[in-house]
Amino acid sequence: MDGYVQGRFAVNGASLAVWRETHDTATPMLFQHGLCGDAVRTADMACAQAGHCHHVVECRGHGDSEAGAGSAFSIAKFTDDIAAYLEATFDAPVVVGGISMGAAIAQRLAVKHRHLVRALVLARPAWFLAASPDNMKANALAGELMAKQDNSESAFAAFQESAIGQRLAREAPGNLASISAIMQRKPFDVTAELLSRISSDGPGVGDGELAALSFPTLVIATDADIVHPIAHAEALAAAIPHAQLRVIPPKAAGYDTHKRAFRAALSTFLKEID
Repeated sequence: MDGYVQGRFAVNGASLAVWRETHDTATPMLFQHGLCGDAVRTADMACAQAGHCHHVVECRGHGDSEAGAGSAFSIAKFTDDIAAYLEATFDAPVVVGGISMGAAIAQRLAVKHRHLVRALVLARPAWFLAASPDNMKANALAGELMAKQDNSESAFAAFQESAIGQRLAREAPGNLASISAIMQRKPFDVTAELLSRISSDGPGVGDGELAALSFPTLVIATDADIVHPIAHAEALAAAIPHAQLRVIPPKAAGYDTHKRAFRAALSTFLKEID
């Protein structure tokens, strides 16, 4: 991955891949990937932010990290792993954020490990408070079908024929494309278990805990996204004191357009808090 160097971090029985930008004299910023994503996808959004060095820990079963036992596939466990990395690596709190599942991890980290967080970025959140929200049914179904089938092609064909698949095709083709890519991911069995376990999980925090957060917060949202409904972003922005909500063009408007708007929103926020 150009501009990044990989390291390893051993924590709680797992060896995790950690990537950081090579200009490591800059202010550190941890920004996490989404479900079944990896550092490459996150770097495309968060790299080269002026004055900041992007770090990302690939969660268990993601990227080059070990999977270990499927029972450890949870937002709470992923958060604890990242908290251990932050404790071991930095002497001061850092900007923490993430996309989708990464946003849920950042949200939990901000509540349960507040001393590690200087500012918070929640991008395209897939959860507000509740576990197993309706918007995660598509991912849950994908995991269920993968567990029943012996190859990704037949599993995705069954997904396309489902009511959820047909709705995504009509209303959120970007979500359908993402799920198609995820269902091609290997190892097949690890992907199926990640989809099933994380889709039924949640950040495990309460609205009172969000109301107690006091650091700068940016929430980034798009419309035309069933898996990451704008209502979750609005709810988080309303629940966290002084949070900013930025609505940007969805991926369906063109990936480059979406990426430019995303990076502009993140850059503006980081300049404001420095």
